[in-house]
Amino acid sequence: MATALLRETSPPRILLVENDRVFLRTLELVLKEAGFDVLAVPDYIQALKHLDSGERIDVLLTDIVMPDRVNGLALARMARMRHPGLGVIYLTAYDIPGADDEALGQILRKPVDSDQLLRAIRQELDNIHTSRGTHSPGKP
Repeated sequence: MATALLRETSPPRILLVENDRVFLRTLELVLKEAGFDVLAVPDYIQALKHLDSGERIDVLLTDIVMPDRVNGLALARMARMRHPGLGVIYLTAYDIPGADDEALGQILRKPVDSDQLLRAIRQELDNIHTSRGTHSPGKP
């Protein structure tokens, strides 16, 4: 019961994946200032470690174009296999053919406005909680 109460009162947790470290830190600060609990990582390998750890993650916020073999679209598919109810939001500065068809969530264009980003996250959290039939925990 205490764990359930803690989850209801703890802020939503965002797993932020962005290979540009300056943009990663900027987004992390914006999200923390808005009241979110943020796990900020620069690549899919560290993101998968968090996803496999069993810790609660409410929304994956990921860049689509990243170095190495795994892009944000593939990362989101792997994340959803591990956490079926996970919310997903993508960021990109590029026009990517077919991305809209493959995406599991909203695609936001960089540079993204802070208000637009926060609205997208709140909308995703609302969608998650509506589909689960629960209320939003600690909605900032």
